[in-house]
This record gives sequence, C-alpha cells and structure tokens, in this order.
Amino acid sequence: MRIESLENSKIRVEIPPTTQSGKIRVKTRNSFYEYGIPTATRQIPFSQKHYIEWQIGYDVDKSDKEKLALSTLQETHFVGANEKNKALYELSEYLYYFVQWGIINKAEIENLCTFLQNLKNEDFIDSREDLQIFRSHPKQKQILDIEFYVSEVKYPLLVHKFGNFDVLVEIIIKEKQRAIGVQPMLYVCFPITELLPKENMPLLLGRVSESKECAYLLLDSKDKDFLLEIFKIFGILSKNHRYDVLKILKVIKNG
Repeated sequence: MRIESLENSKIRVEIPPTTQSGKIRVKTRNSFYEYGIPTATRQIPFSQKHYIEWQIGYDVDKSDKEKLALSTLQETHFVGANEKNKALYELSEYLYYFVQWGIINKAEIENLCTFLQNLKNEDFIDSREDLQIFRSHPKQKQILDIEFYVSEVKYPLLVHKFGNFDVLVEIIIKEKQRAIGVQPMLYVCFPITELLPKENMPLLLGRVSESKECAYLLLDSKDKDFLLEIFKIFGILSKNHRYDVLKILKVIKNG
C-alpha cells in the first residue's frame, strides 16, 4: 500500500476499507481463531467484528513500473532470490524509515541478521515435517447416480499474536501455483478500529464506507517491535524468503 505521508517520525499508510480483492480484504469474525468472512462494506456498517486482512509485501519488481511508483524508495536496489531487480516496498520501507529516524538501531538489525543466518534447513516453515499439507485417502461417494472419490485436504494455518494488541499474523501453507512444492502465505490482520479516517471524514465504526474511500494506518515508535518481529517471521518462512530479507536488511544497514 502507498505511504501517504512521512511526518514527525510517523508513517501514514493509505488503506482502502472498501476492497474485497487483491492484497487488502475487509472481513468479519467474532474472535481471532474463527475463519474470516468477506463483507460488503458499502452495505453493512463497520463494527468491532470487522478487520483488515493484508497480504503485506516487502519488495517490488522494478520492471513493474505501476507498482514501483507506489514505493517512496524506488532508487534502492537488490537482486531477489528469483533473480529479479527489486526495490524496497511496504514493510521494508517502514523498517528503512524507522532505522533512519533512530527508532530501530543498527545493532537490532545486526541481531536479526545473525538470527536468520544461523537457521538450519529444517527450521524453515515450508520444510517442517509437522506442517505438511494433509490429504486423506479417497473414499467412494455416490451423488445423483454419479460416482466420485472424496478426499479431505487440510492446510496448516499458523497464527501469531503481537503482545496485547489484537494484531495478528496468519500464515497458511498451500501448494505453489506455478511450481512444485509448497509456499507459506503471510497475512497481517488488524481491527478496523486501527484505521483512522481521512480529513473531514467521520470514524468508520457505525457507518458504511464511501465509494473509493481511503483511510490510513498510523505507524510510529510503538510499532517498532511489530516491524522487527514480522521481518523475523518472513525470514523463517523459507530459504528464499530468508535470502530476500537478508538482502533487504543489508540495503537498510547501508542506507
């Protein structure tokens, strides 16, 4: 998502509370262990049950000019595990500015690098034997005179809660779409109450969203541990994620 402003060591990230596709989705659930259901924000007023599900990223492919334009750090550069030229984006932008402002010091970045460099092959989430996709043995089932074979497929879901805040990271492990193997997909989830309205707009609770409305998420020194922890989690997803994260941390250290 695009950074709207950088003022007084605070980052305002523009978040659209109206979308149901792409990287941001608005969902409802009663508690964090329930499955979230997408909701019509133009028809159903926002409540305490509403939350944002954000498939947050940490880089942008420089060949994607439209997406690259959303980064405030387009001139940064590293080569990712997929051998593409990348710039810092979203999560890595936030960490970059927190280091520049002194909210996060370079020793903390070094500690994170050391932790990731010492990981063993079996430590990565996509390699763990206890986090494999489960497929049951197929059974015959007759439906309207048509014979089927029915199996159950269960995908591991990991949830990490940040401190006392109702902010979560959800990781679901699924098959890769364009290759053999599995890939962990990471989502940041936070209550709709974390979003602040734009100027001249009322709070979101108790009303429906306006057409193409955008609110914003405020990140400041209180979110320091959140940024470090989520980078740590990204780094343990897979070897490729660790490779990218270490490259990003190197850019940030040298920035």
